[in-house]
Order: sequence, then structure tokens, then C-alpha cells
Amino acid sequence: MPTNDASRREFLRTAGAAAIGATMLSGYRAAHGAYAGNDETIRVGLVGCGSRGAGAAAQALSTTGPVKLVAMADAFDDRLNDSLRGIHAAMGDRAKERVDVPEERRFTGFDAYQKVIDSGVDLVILATPPGFRPIHFEAAVKAGKHVFMEKPVATDAPGVRQVLAAVEEAKAKNLKVGVGLQRHHEETYLETIDRIKNGEIGDVIALRVYWNGGGVWDPRVTREQVQSEMEYQMRNWYYYNWLCGDHIVEQHIHNLDVGCWVKDAYPVQANGMGGREVRTESKYGEIFDHHNVQYEFADGSWMFSECRHIRNCWNSVSEHAHGSQGVANISGSSIATNSGEKWRFKGKSPNPYQQEHDDLFAAIRNDTPYNEGEYGAKSTLVAIMGRMATYSGKIITWDEALHSEHSIMPKQFAWDAEPPTLPGPDGHYPIPVPGVTKVV
Repeated sequence: MPTNDASRREFLRTAGAAAIGATMLSGYRAAHGAYAGNDETIRVGLVGCGSRGAGAAAQALSTTGPVKLVAMADAFDDRLNDSLRGIHAAMGDRAKERVDVPEERRFTGFDAYQKVIDSGVDLVILATPPGFRPIHFEAAVKAGKHVFMEKPVATDAPGVRQVLAAVEEAKAKNLKVGVGLQRHHEETYLETIDRIKNGEIGDVIALRVYWNGGGVWDPRVTREQVQSEMEYQMRNWYYYNWLCGDHIVEQHIHNLDVGCWVKDAYPVQANGMGGREVRTESKYGEIFDHHNVQYEFADGSWMFSECRHIRNCWNSVSEHAHGSQGVANISGSSIATNSGEKWRFKGKSPNPYQQEHDDLFAAIRNDTPYNEGEYGAKSTLVAIMGRMATYSGKIITWDEALHSEHSIMPKQFAWDAEPPTLPGPDGHYPIPVPGVTKVV
């Protein structure tokens, strides 16, 4: 996992500025086949046209230097067209020079991602539901494309291993890889974690991390509006594990990643409990509405994790570190030591969603090392490990999670293919039962 020392912070501060006026070495262009017509334009393809995909595309198009969105892909044409309109609206007058996606470069269906990759792009944004991420990332790297991929990067252990293998190939090919864990590009986090690593609260004994809230969007379509079970689950993707990974993976990964970042380590085991207390209707698929996990690190310290999708309860999206000499509210960018000293961040912190694209594009233009894939994959596994613990009711070790052969992905991708889980006669899906469900 990348350390957050002064050199890293300095790179993150200066990378965007360094891109101004910078040019790529001609040999690097030739080696990677980058930039159509040998100009400086970075041609971008978007795979996954939901709101996050549209946002990531607009942020990529707002980076320094010539850049153009030239191809788009989604499973559904209505999502693609809505997204394209949204990108045009977000870009305003700049859309004329930075958005060029004619009908022939708008692709739909399960193979649409490959058509974008093959359409002459230099960088691919991967923003589909995360279950598809390992397949799409592997294909993009194989084709020699730079990648920005949203978190999480998989929904099961085989997918994590697939991503880790592609990360090594990307390094060998000198491809730049960004992952949407934007806190790594947020100055408040960089400064606070710097201070923790420099010993301001002593040895980190425990961490508390939370994503407790009321949940996300309700299922968008009914069975009467779709043609198959596959389409139904993909339209309502957040509520199916093969697509989403459960909200501990899709959402809580941010907080778990921060805890591992502070420790420069990953847990050796996890133990937890969870369930489905309020969101019990069949339309909510198969995921839990709460998880509580205790992660243990090799040095004996702990990370206490909660995530909840239940309304009218105590809410918090935050990370906290407890040390031998003080406490840090990481998300609140403040520190209080046992000696009574207090610190709070008072500087400027640019939008981290934009900053992560600024840093990635600067690395491409300057040919500087840049690959966030490994910690993106390992933080994803930490979240999957937590889900495995809450679903099974068992202690799950890091090695068990990493080497698990338990796949939750479909055997075939087609509109008439069966997803991994199907509803019973009453319309309800089988729900994991601790003490019964096997996850390894």
C-alpha cells in the first residue's frame, strides 16, 4: 500500500501543475500507440454510464491539456443516452471541443466494453457495477490502455486475484491506473494521516470506521418492466451480490481503506455479524442492511467497522484512530493528544474527485509512475473479507479470503442467462444465514 510520506504528498500537490505545458516523449507515444494523429489529445472511453460514470467522465474532461471523450458503452441504451446528455450539460461550452461521441461510437450490450477498448481510445474509465470490473480491467490492460476504475474493483476473491494479476501486467506495460478511492487525493486526509504516521498520537492501537446511513436509491424497476431476471437484477444492481458485493463492499470500502492506509497493513483476520432487519421486502434482493466487523492486524491492533442502511438511526461516515498518546478524527481532520495539544486542518483542500483525475492525467502526460491498482484490490478484499465473516458467522483469515475459490459471478453473460441467485415462488431471494452459509 502506498505510504503517505512527504514525497507522496508533494507529488500529489504538484502533479496537476506539472502537467501544464508538459509534453509526452515521442518514444513513449510510439511505444504505447497513444494519442491519435500524434497530437497531445488523450482520447477517453467511458464504460458504465450511470451517475458515477458520467461524473468521472466530466472530471476527466476537466483536466489540464487536450482531452476528448470519444466512445461510450453501457448495457442499456437509455442509460447511455441519459449519461451523454448529462455530460454535455456538465461540460457546458467546453463540450463542443471535448465531447465527440457519434452514434457509431455508442455501444450497448454485454460486449460493449470491448468495442470501446477497440475504438482507438488511450484511457478507459470503468464505472459499471463492480462485478464486471475484473473482466473489463483485464481487457483494457491487455489492449494497452490507461485506466481509471471506480471502487470497489471486484465482488469476490477470484475477481480480486484477476485484478491483481492485471495490475502486474499494467506495471510491466507502464500503463497508468487510477482507482476511485478519492480520499488518497484529499489534502485533509493526506495531512492528517501524515501526522499520525509521524507519531503525533503514538502507536495506533485501534481504529473505528463507519458508513452508517439511511441507504441508497430504492430499486428502480419492477419485473413487469423488464424482459428477464438478468435485466431485472442489472437494473437494480445495488441489491445483488454478484453486481454490488453488498454495501460493505460497494460503499464501506472507503472507510476500511482509510484504516488500512493508516496502518500500512491489511488485517490478518475478521470476525463479525450482520443481518437484514428492516429492508426485508423482496425488492431489496439479497443483501444485508447492517454489518458490524472487527478486523485484527498482525501487530495486535484492531479496526472496528460498522455500516448500516437503516433510516432514523445514528448516522456517521467517518474514520477515527486511537493511539497510545492521543486520538485522531481522520475524517474531521483533527488531532487531540494526551498532553492537551490540539490540531485541526486549516488549509485548502481541492475537490478530491477532480484531484484524482488531475493526478492521473498528469502522470500520463509526464510519464511518471502511477498505479493505484494494488491497494484498490487489497482494500476491496478487506471489505469482501468482512462480508464473508458476517454472512458465515465465522472468523475469516486474510489467506482464506484471498485464496477462496468461491465465485459469485454468473457462468454466462446474456439477457436470457440465469444470475447466480434466483427468487423463490414468493419472489424472495435466499438470504445468507450465519452459521449455515458457506463462503470459502
